[in-house]
Amino acid sequence: MSGNQEPGTPVPSGGTDSTGHYGPPTGWGPPPQPGTAIPGPPPPQPSGSAAPPMPSYPPGPVPPGYGYSPPPRRHGRRASLALLAAVLVAAAAGIGIDHAFWQSSPAPSTGQAAPYVPTSTDGGGVSGVAAKVDPTLVDINTTLGYQGGEAAGTGIVLTASGEVLTNNHVIDGASSVTATDVGNGRTYTATVVGYDRTGDLAVLQLKDASGLATAKLGNSSKVAVGAAVTAIGNAGGTDQTPSAAPGNVTALDQSITASDEESGTAEQLAGLIQVDANVQPGDSGGALVDSSGAVIGIDTAGTATPAPQQQSSSQGFAIPIDTALPLAKQIVAGKAGPDVHLGPTAFIGVEVATGSGSGSGATGGGGGVLIAGVIAGSPAAQAGLAQGDEITAVNGQAVSSPDALTTLMVNQVPGHQVAVQWIDAGGTQQSTTLTLASGPAD
Repeated sequence: MSGNQEPGTPVPSGGTDSTGHYGPPTGWGPPPQPGTAIPGPPPPQPSGSAAPPMPSYPPGPVPPGYGYSPPPRRHGRRASLALLAAVLVAAAAGIGIDHAFWQSSPAPSTGQAAPYVPTSTDGGGVSGVAAKVDPTLVDINTTLGYQGGEAAGTGIVLTASGEVLTNNHVIDGASSVTATDVGNGRTYTATVVGYDRTGDLAVLQLKDASGLATAKLGNSSKVAVGAAVTAIGNAGGTDQTPSAAPGNVTALDQSITASDEESGTAEQLAGLIQVDANVQPGDSGGALVDSSGAVIGIDTAGTATPAPQQQSSSQGFAIPIDTALPLAKQIVAGKAGPDVHLGPTAFIGVEVATGSGSGSGATGGGGGVLIAGVIAGSPAAQAGLAQGDEITAVNGQAVSSPDALTTLMVNQVPGHQVAVQWIDAGGTQQSTTLTLASGPAD
């Protein structure tokens, strides 16, 4: 990142920084609503081979323990659509989080942030809108134990007891998740209540949270092209006062493909609100709000510019709140579906290798998926799987790519048994039955 100004650095009220984001606003959100906390298990600790060194724009590593590939990171030499989680790289590990696409230098705070303190503004315009919304957001930080990477995003508080709506790609593959409430400055351990990978939405529960300010939810069906909007989130992953990027709705019901030129993978999203607000890495899961401060969408993707020094976006996309809210209610109600997974992901305990320039990942002579590492104490480790082995089938279904393994694992639950076939490094066919463990964050 060129220059000394990080994305989203606060500036005096009423002004903008070099990215077009407004500084710290004033005011508070709507009164809190009741809810119930949901605790979760601690994440497993990984071991095994080190991840490969990180290039300037790292290819997407696969998260540990799941046995499948994460949603792709987005970047490229030409402008391309990108998910908006911010990369925060642990120096010793040399690998960034998989679903991020821009490297960012500041690391997230591990302590308690100062409570949100309103400052004096004129109470109108973008700063006035942000004043209403900021205290109803959380800054989300995730860690990926196997690679030692970190990433940051944003979440929207739905209930006073800490139910939070965000993008799935913000927390996908994380070994732990924390969220700092902007309103009170406290940092909470977060567990994943459920998620929809195809819709890129997830609901988190902040442990032992109470009395949180909650977001005012709008009606995205009433949004029109040309309407003034503000995208608010943890731009740059700085964990400071949320940044506010003003803009206008430029199109509705948009379909996009967000791709990673290095891995060749892609993800399709449809029905999106397109805006010209300057959304940035870290804004994922943040609020797209109307002129009254009501949430009309979930900031999700933007256009990545070709040069590292131009790490901002003039085009953003948001999932409409009318799409996101029914899914969130379904998850909280405990109703699973074809695309909706409740609770922790079933856990095999392997990191799957990915192939450069190929969406199918790294494959071996048997047409299966190569194992890059195995987590100590995991079902895979107990069964004798090791780095360099090649998984060829699960429950009799051929596994020829990380995506295929992803689909098989998402449809499983912890405690279930699965039959796994693989070829070991010596070329010998192996098979066993594994009892799936509970995965890390999701």
